[in-house]
Amino acid sequence: MRYSLTSSALLGAVAVSALAVPSPVEKRVQLIDLKQFGSFPTITPEQAHAEAQPLSIILGDGPQFADKKTTTNKAPATAQEVETSDAAADGTCDRNNPNVRFEWRNYSADDRKAFVNAVKCLMDKPSSGAFPGAQNRYEDLVTVHQQLTPLIHQRAVFLVWHRYYVFVFESLMREECGFDRAFPWWDETLDAGKFAESDIFSDDYFGPLPAKTSDGQGTCIQSGTFGGTTLHVGPGSSNTDHCLARAVDESLTGTVTSSFVSDCNSRTSYDDMRGCQELGPHAYGHNGVGAVMAEVQASPGDPIFFMHHLFVDHSFRIWQNGDASRTQSINGCADANNPCTPMSMDYVLTSNGLRPNTTVSEVMDTLGGYLCYRYDY
Repeated sequence: MRYSLTSSALLGAVAVSALAVPSPVEKRVQLIDLKQFGSFPTITPEQAHAEAQPLSIILGDGPQFADKKTTTNKAPATAQEVETSDAAADGTCDRNNPNVRFEWRNYSADDRKAFVNAVKCLMDKPSSGAFPGAQNRYEDLVTVHQQLTPLIHQRAVFLVWHRYYVFVFESLMREECGFDRAFPWWDETLDAGKFAESDIFSDDYFGPLPAKTSDGQGTCIQSGTFGGTTLHVGPGSSNTDHCLARAVDESLTGTVTSSFVSDCNSRTSYDDMRGCQELGPHAYGHNGVGAVMAEVQASPGDPIFFMHHLFVDHSFRIWQNGDASRTQSINGCADANNPCTPMSMDYVLTSNGLRPNTTVSEVMDTLGGYLCYRYDY
């Protein structure tokens, strides 16, 4: 089915004074040491700009990047496979009428609330029991990322695997929690240097984004949809109970600019672009939010992970829109061997049994049949 947009408390203790006049008492802030989380490796914006190539076109998305044909791919192999549209269910996609992912500012308040509630629904469902450390269905997803981290970062597969991973996340929300709206994405470049001011980080949605303290600590999130959440997967390869914490550094979020994205997307080679995006805007977004998000293996423990990777996927798709051939080929290394195994379109993408495996060729084109979506701009 196609999905469309619909129309557009912090619990505080109460103290009683001698005059019996109630006044709210601020909830005690719980801090957490950031050293356990680490950070993502980065390149500087200056490095990216120094190696940028001239851009002859303005990259973007929208109906102008579709065409009149209907693309057909091999139909999913099992009944477990999910669909993003009626067409995608049988391996086809009407390129002129795909699902549209709407930027957060173009997403109604009702849709926003339905989205975060569907994520919370996954957190409230039991784990399948197939993923060590996971204690709910959402953490099944987190464990998959934790397990596969060495295979999916700083390799050519990074962008295509995370595109597949976001699709798996979407399928769980739709199949198991009844989410039936259009999907959102977050244009982080519009909030560069002021992530904490975005209403995505309000108590109505993902909860606040506190600053890193002067002594290098993060803050446990105690309000919003995910307030008071205990994470059981991570940090790193461990599975130790810890709070959902954040520690924004706006000097890092300030680098997530449209010019940084464009400098990376000026590369004509897929793997050159991938490396720049992965170590550039992608890494700074993670490190900027900080704490759980800055920890490479279990960063999906913070649900804002998926909004961040929808932004990363948007950057990938608009790069592909710059040349039609970019949905038909891939380059780079599939492993860390020397010499490495070249990445190919037949490379298998896995979620360790959470959903059926697929291949790079199936996800390179978001309008190719296995997937059927574009972004609103």
